[in-house]
Amino acid sequence: MLSIRFDNSYARELEGLYIPWHGAPAPAPKMLLLNTALAQDLGLDPVALASREGLAMLSGSAMPEGAEPLAMAYAGHQFGGFSPQLGDGRALLLGELIDRQGQRRDLHLKGSGKTPFSRGGDGKATLGPVLREYILGEAMHALGIPTTRALAAVTTGETVWRETALPGAVLARVASSHLRVGTFQFFLARGETERLRRLADYAIRRHFPELEGSDDRYLAFLYATIERQMALVAQWMAVGFVHGVMNTDNCAISGETIDYGPCAFIDSYDPNAVFSSIDRQGRYAYDRQPVLAQWNLARLAETLLPLINPENPEAALPQAQEVIEEAPEIYAREWRARMGAKLGLGQCVASDEGLITGFLSLLAADKADFTRSFAALAPAAEGDEILLKDCLGDTLDRAEWLAAWRKRLESEMGGAGAVAARMAAANPVYIARNHLVEAALAAAHSGDMAPTHQLLEALSQPFTRRAGLEALEQPAPADFGPYTTFCGT
Repeated sequence: MLSIRFDNSYARELEGLYIPWHGAPAPAPKMLLLNTALAQDLGLDPVALASREGLAMLSGSAMPEGAEPLAMAYAGHQFGGFSPQLGDGRALLLGELIDRQGQRRDLHLKGSGKTPFSRGGDGKATLGPVLREYILGEAMHALGIPTTRALAAVTTGETVWRETALPGAVLARVASSHLRVGTFQFFLARGETERLRRLADYAIRRHFPELEGSDDRYLAFLYATIERQMALVAQWMAVGFVHGVMNTDNCAISGETIDYGPCAFIDSYDPNAVFSSIDRQGRYAYDRQPVLAQWNLARLAETLLPLINPENPEAALPQAQEVIEEAPEIYAREWRARMGAKLGLGQCVASDEGLITGFLSLLAADKADFTRSFAALAPAAEGDEILLKDCLGDTLDRAEWLAAWRKRLESEMGGAGAVAARMAAANPVYIARNHLVEAALAAAHSGDMAPTHQLLEALSQPFTRRAGLEALEQPAPADFGPYTTFCGT
């Protein structure tokens, strides 16, 4: 029998921010992928999850005792336009678990059927987007980047119609929470200040308990959220990740990457890289991600003004503005630390930024592969420039940059070996390259899961080069063409 110890604080404490709901029946649920290690970390029995009762829960068909499935409400700015009500249109929060480290985690489904927030959609998901989020989330986790994670991918035995007939699937994912900037916008749009206060206090208690009870906790909450978000985006930038749809409803208060829709990794370095089919103006291009993160956080600040100064919310604007204006420096500090580590710098300071941007300029000029070029620096630090020449060619600009870089490395402790080890720990060999993900998804649609398993295995140790996986290091072949991603709804 499936037995899960849920402790559902969201359902208990945030009435008015959800609608109790159940998923649609899945005619023939089947386990496609199960994250056994994550299940065990959550205190769940992998065997029970693969049972009939487990598959019923993971597909949304039937719930075990203690689950309180609900569709979460939130608002959001989508590509700059505000929608006062969005919500879980194809998702359900099943409940919350306390993991083996004592951390509270949401168990959430995507693709489990219509909800009151579906806005005309069928609420279903198809195999491709479910596997995509599974792969991308696990890749980001292995890279050390805060993220939601996939617990399971389950096919439903149902045909879902998009442009063609596709196999239906449901993703079970785990997150520190699903509170978003858009969650706060939901109550602000309705002028429900007391519920907004209850939400903010809940978010503080769940994610920033050290702030509880302080008189300035809402302003401190804003600053703490900014710190997490700007650090997250700096981590994205350091691995060449483009989220693709940084709407306020996809901006998690926890500082985790959430909602892998039209995301992608850069192959040839292009600061203006856009992959999403719907981002025609380049709003969420690679290089604009820090700016848009600050924009999203300014929208969070707007929701907190009535809490910072209940008597006169407008009077709180200068305080909130002062905090928001710190976001660029917070980001710059986080970006320097991560990019400096990629160059082997133990302490990266503002004067080192020219070295970082100089290398990025070399990549842009040569349309060089972002991941391979950075990975080539570790052997170059020890005198082996073969891979770096393969990535960047043998140009005067490259030689001049190398000379400046090596001179800077002379001040680093431990010598070339220590520098190379530091770079090897900061520069992944394997990422979820777009052509590899697409090949895995195509094979899965034909019933072959071997490429997905191979890719997941490689991505689980992204910094360790292994024999036999050389093809996974390579950029997309020329005939792969320009890459376009879709939201997967």
